[in-house]
Amino acid sequence: MPQTIAVLDFGSQLTQVIARRIRECQVYSKIYHFATPAAKLRADGVVGIILSGGPQSVYAKTAPHPDPAIFELGVPVLGICYGVQLMGHFLGGHVAHSKAREYGHGHLTIRKPGKLFAKLPRKLRVWNSHGDKLTKLPPGFAAIGTSENSLFAAIEDTKRGFYGIQFHPEVFHTERGVDMIRNFLLGVCRAKQDWTTRDFIAQTVADIRAKVGKSRVLLGLSGGVDSSVAAALLHKAIGKQLTCVFVDNGLLRKGERAYVESLYKRNFKIDLRVVDASALFLRRLKGVTEPEKKRKIIGRTFVAVFEKSLKSIGHADFLGQGTLYPDVIESVSIGNNPASLIKTHHNVGGLPARMKLKLVEPLRELFKDEVRAVGAALGLPKEVVWRQPFPGPGLGVRVMGDITAEKLEILRNADAVLQDEMMASGYYYKVWQSFAVFLPVRTVGVFGDERTYDFVIALRIVESIDAMTADWAKLPHDLLQKISSRITNEVRGVSRVVLDISSKPPATIEWE
Repeated sequence: MPQTIAVLDFGSQLTQVIARRIRECQVYSKIYHFATPAAKLRADGVVGIILSGGPQSVYAKTAPHPDPAIFELGVPVLGICYGVQLMGHFLGGHVAHSKAREYGHGHLTIRKPGKLFAKLPRKLRVWNSHGDKLTKLPPGFAAIGTSENSLFAAIEDTKRGFYGIQFHPEVFHTERGVDMIRNFLLGVCRAKQDWTTRDFIAQTVADIRAKVGKSRVLLGLSGGVDSSVAAALLHKAIGKQLTCVFVDNGLLRKGERAYVESLYKRNFKIDLRVVDASALFLRRLKGVTEPEKKRKIIGRTFVAVFEKSLKSIGHADFLGQGTLYPDVIESVSIGNNPASLIKTHHNVGGLPARMKLKLVEPLRELFKDEVRAVGAALGLPKEVVWRQPFPGPGLGVRVMGDITAEKLEILRNADAVLQDEMMASGYYYKVWQSFAVFLPVRTVGVFGDERTYDFVIALRIVESIDAMTADWAKLPHDLLQKISSRITNEVRGVSRVVLDISSKPPATIEWE
């Protein structure tokens, strides 16, 4: 087992991004509950600890606090945002509510590079998200960086190897943030860079074999990156013990079913079964407008379809899923974790007690770009590895309001035009995601001499690295004009096209 950097999770939506950045430096990381005993960390051979951010104040009655003994382990500690406030609170400093809440871009002035800021410019743009700040340094600490609203934006205790920063180095908005994390890992913790994609594949294959044994696994295959890579990993581990089921839920993109059947017939030697459950899904979704209710209905219906599939396929003990880290963190409820709930993912949260299937989720600790790297290493074709993300609930969360066959058809056709132009222009593989959204809003239009009163299509095209943060893509105006013109001229029922220019945060990538 490689050396471990422990990330204590205090509820930040970015905790998994921290872990991702560590692995990006080829160092093994593991996320622990914030109250994990120091003895457990010592037993796991942890060589460094990172305290994540979090949504609460260190003084709140329900504030998550770590085992104080972690500061006595003799290993380096880096506190990020809430994490640096915890260090101040536990080690003799003082934290207070800031009069000027810092959120978004800020400017860091490095007063002393030291090991944390080695070889970095003295002034950097950083990303803030906090309402409290450190107002008095703990004994043994010195300030090494300041910002517009804080004299202690970065602090260090070189004797103990303790560091704290009030901003978030893990997000791409922070300039040279990954270099700061790398400096802590290699310069302070002296961790070894012994964690790679091939290491992950080897370990995961071994874990799957140990968990599954000679049992059969049923996997829901969508044709997207996640389920395809999960299928490839499972197939590498257990071969013919894997059966894949593709469910046509009536919420698919144009030509999706034929594409998936053709793709897997050409590229995989996997037992693939196709189930047409479109009528069932649309019937259960009739009249439903609330996004969370849609997701839950879709999730429950998927489970029902799999249950029925078992009868025709035969006995299986495990259900394979392509669950990723972003799915997990956005589905965490406050009752189990200090993070705030963003939305429920249909493939997160386990199975009903009546089902005797156990879950196997080989990608649960990975982000999308890591999944692509695993897929490439497994030899999957580019059209699979670099396919844009598609939500598990499909077009069900891209049709705003109630779902009907007519609205789905309009959206499918509009989205097909968008994808066609993105491919033709070469931008499909340059952006993170591009898709159309159906808005249940009618607006006046003019076609020839006739007045129309048709629907609106919104275009969502974003750039991102890991889907935890994203920015809208600045496509050429002539390309946007061509897409809009084709949709309004070729898709019956659409009179207007708009462009979503929201970033994440505060918006999410998907509209629901």
